[in-house]
Amino acid sequence: MNSDIIKSLLIENDTKILYVIMDGLGGLPRKKGGQTELETAKTPVMDQMATDGILGQLDPIGYGITPGSGPAHLALFGYDPVKNNVGRGILSALGVDFPVTGRDVCARLNFCTLDEKGNVTDRRAGRIATDINEHLCKKLLDSITLSDGIEFFLRTVSEHRALLVLRGDNLGGHISDTDSQQTGVPPLEAKGADTDSERTARYVNEFLSKAREVLKDEHPANFILARGFAKHEPLPTMKDRYGLRAAAIAQYPMYRGLARLVGMDVLPKPETFDAMFEQLKDHYDKYDFFFIHFKKTDSCGEDGNFDGKAGIIEQVDAWVKKLDELNPEVVLITGDHSTPAVMKSHSWHPVPALLHCNNGRNRIDATSSFGETSCAQGGLGRMPMQYIIRECLAAAGRLQKFGA
Repeated sequence: MNSDIIKSLLIENDTKILYVIMDGLGGLPRKKGGQTELETAKTPVMDQMATDGILGQLDPIGYGITPGSGPAHLALFGYDPVKNNVGRGILSALGVDFPVTGRDVCARLNFCTLDEKGNVTDRRAGRIATDINEHLCKKLLDSITLSDGIEFFLRTVSEHRALLVLRGDNLGGHISDTDSQQTGVPPLEAKGADTDSERTARYVNEFLSKAREVLKDEHPANFILARGFAKHEPLPTMKDRYGLRAAAIAQYPMYRGLARLVGMDVLPKPETFDAMFEQLKDHYDKYDFFFIHFKKTDSCGEDGNFDGKAGIIEQVDAWVKKLDELNPEVVLITGDHSTPAVMKSHSWHPVPALLHCNNGRNRIDATSSFGETSCAQGGLGRMPMQYIIRECLAAAGRLQKFGA
């Protein structure tokens, strides 16, 4: 359905919509017939909400397609994730408040570990501490100059992740990743898809060549992988599309960047789960829509830490109990994609979703626990992720009837 039709149906009211997003929530059992991380976790609060609400499954991009976090979150916010695919570099830049200009090409960097043969042995350099990242970025900035007067900027994001920005005239953003996302092989060479991007790729490769020399004696972070090259193209905001005053509560820079990309107000970075709730409570009357993001479920999944992921889900369950104090009209609890610990990576599996509201089809949904098996049987069914926001708008009484 055309988004312009949705816009014509919007109704303003004072109802609240809360997105509680556990990054990489979907999982797989450790053995056939076993339980997933979500099903293993003790989640009495979300189980009760499942009993009172309605469950389903969401496909971030399409059947069989493994999504990145960027397009998956855009789908959660109701944007077509294919038509509006945004390079991760832009999201990283927005996440650390970098002042992006039209002359910039941005990329996400991973500090990594190379062996003596030049093959990648650890794509994340052991998840180095953020202060080490800051030291390495400063060392690179102090040691490298690019040809032709091309400027470059480095910003620490978190742990092993950093931001690279190249600034100059006639720079294209259609550049291939240097990260093959595999170990045991050397990094790739950046290549451009058009004339301007080929020019940019030359400077990228120049930077990486010089960075290898600067970092050669560092350990474990002795090189850099680059991906998600992009230039900035603004998107219509959540206010424009849905009439929502939207706010984001997120700890991790990339997700703060995603929120800014769609026009959300991003609240100051909270250091703890308790601080996240205090932010929600303090700003509750100022906004219609809250995007509340929990990252560590995904980190544990990528590290293969099944029990750790289940433990984070239990912490979020205890956090969700606090929402009783606010009594929002609509709460969506889901993830952006699946990150099964047994795979140590994002996967194509649909994401379990729980919609808690007063006027959903709760009576036909006989499920009583929140997990992948129950969600496959839920009354919400299986749908493209980009449409879930419409269900939330309708449940919040924010869409009027279409036609006579």
